[in-house]
This record gives sequence, structure tokens and C-alpha cells, in this order.
Amino acid sequence: MQKRKLGKEGLEVSAIGLGCMGLSFGLGPAADKHDAIKLIRKAFELGVTFFDTAEAYGPFDNEELLGEALQPFRNDIVIATKFGFKEGKTSLGTDSSPANIRAVAEAALKRLKTDVIDLLYQHRVDPNVPIEEVAGTVKDLIKEGKVKHFGLSEAGVQTIRKAHAVQPVTALQSEYSLWWREPEKEILPTLEELGIGFVPFSPLGKGFLTGKIDENTTFDKNDFRNSVPRFSEENRKANQALVDLLGKIAKEKNATNAQIALAWLLAQKPWIVPIPGTTKLHRLEENVGAANISLSVDDLKEINEALSTIEIQGARYSEQAQKMINR
Repeated sequence: MQKRKLGKEGLEVSAIGLGCMGLSFGLGPAADKHDAIKLIRKAFELGVTFFDTAEAYGPFDNEELLGEALQPFRNDIVIATKFGFKEGKTSLGTDSSPANIRAVAEAALKRLKTDVIDLLYQHRVDPNVPIEEVAGTVKDLIKEGKVKHFGLSEAGVQTIRKAHAVQPVTALQSEYSLWWREPEKEILPTLEELGIGFVPFSPLGKGFLTGKIDENTTFDKNDFRNSVPRFSEENRKANQALVDLLGKIAKEKNATNAQIALAWLLAQKPWIVPIPGTTKLHRLEENVGAANISLSVDDLKEINEALSTIEIQGARYSEQAQKMINR
């Protein structure tokens, strides 16, 4: 697989990474451990070298899973994890106090069975802790050799600039896809100016863009999509137009919806690295295959023109979750 660089410090990763959250958290029951390890190792075989986790995924279970699965080829891959919630639980709110950042980093090192974290993100901006203090704490961890690179997640432009002035930000992780293009307004120009990489999560619209979800789909009671307004039955029906458009383009390219959605992201900027997640081996292979699809200038123009006629319905987060965004 082709490689891409995030940030100015030369962090090189596969053009497509693997978001590992869904293996342990958020989408219903956790995957069988044996199957999850098999999938993670298959991703490496297919050329994926960038694996994304967080203490909050479980909490803690996902980091432990990755630590075991990736140990045989630890030196050949990049692991990104995150701090920023009290006791690792999103329900308890944010905690980016220096003491907590340090405690989370030390615990993550043990769970990941490693002596260094390649990329440490602040999971959500904490309004109670100045971002300069957060960046300074991670800077100290970098000096101590426990962390290599600093990242932010769902941060706004001013926060990014303030953090970057203290400790260079290697990557910003936020939602970006064909059905959520908000980052194009302010975030992408800022990242380009500062030389920061971009890691889109939910690049397949939390599964919706694959065409495998429709208005009749029912989700597990523990699936977070039940609380997402965009996934109401009514909005799924309204947003089907985007899926139909993707299907048309995919057919022309002899590809799948997911592959076109990922190829579109890769075509936006050379420093964008999407991290689709899956629990299924055949979906993993499908997603990785997107790295081999090239969309021409005409293809991109056609997609953009068609998108301009479609109005996506529904907010991407519940009101409570939205309060933690773009601080």
C-alpha cells in the first residue's frame, strides 16, 4: 500500500488506516477476541500500518486488544491512542489535567505492550484546562521518550493554533466524509497552512455510505447510532439519495460504494489518511482496496456537482455529544 506523511515531523503511515473502536465498543457487543486479533493482523498483511484506538474504547479493552494483536510486528506499525475522559469513560466528561494525561499515557503503554506511543491525541478538548497546558504536558512526554507525536481530535481552529504554538500538532482527527464536509470550510485550510495531517474518522458515514444500511435497518440496543439524529428512520430515508449517487459512480468504476467514498477522501489532499473501521474480513479487504482506485479531476467534478443537489438531513451527533465538539 502507498504511504502518506502526517505532519512535518515525518510520521509515515499507510494511506488507509484501521479504526479499531468498533471491535470493542460503540457498535453493540464486542467482537470475539480471536476474530478481532485475526482481523487486525490481516490488516497488517494487507499493508495497513496505522492503527487507531483510545482508552475510552471499552474503556481499556481496545488498547489491550491492540497490544496483543500488534506485538509481533510492533516496530513496523504506528499506534495512535487518546486521553481526555475521566476514568476513560465518556459519560463522566472530560479530564485533560496534566496528572490525568500522564496517568493515561503510563497505563496505555502497559496495555499496548510498548515503550512508546507513536501518536497521542487529546480525545476531546477540555474547557477546564488551557490547551497550552495540555500541549505542554504532551511535549514533556515526548521529551521523556514516552510519546513520539501529538494529536488533537474534533478541535476548532483557534484551539489547533494555540496547541501547535506550544508543541507541533502532527495530526487532527475529526469526522470527514461525503456526508460531512464541514472541515472544508476552516479546518482543512488551517491544517494545510500549519503543515498538520488530517485523519478522518467515520469516513464511510458510520456505515451509511456503504449502502448496507437503509430506513428498515435495526441496530443493536448498545449501538451508538441509535442516538445519532442522522440515523433516524426518517433521515435515513431522506439521505438515501447520496447512497444512490455513490452506487452509480461505483458501478461505472467497477468498485463498491465504500471504495469510492474512501478514494474521494484520498483525492482531496495528500496528507489525508482515513481510518475506516470494520469487524468483517471481507469489508477490511474492500476498504483497503480503495487505495488502488484513482478518481480523475472529471470524476471529482462529477461527484461535487451531483452532491450540490443533495441536502443531507439530520445532525451528526446528539445534542449532548455535540457540546464536546470544536472547542
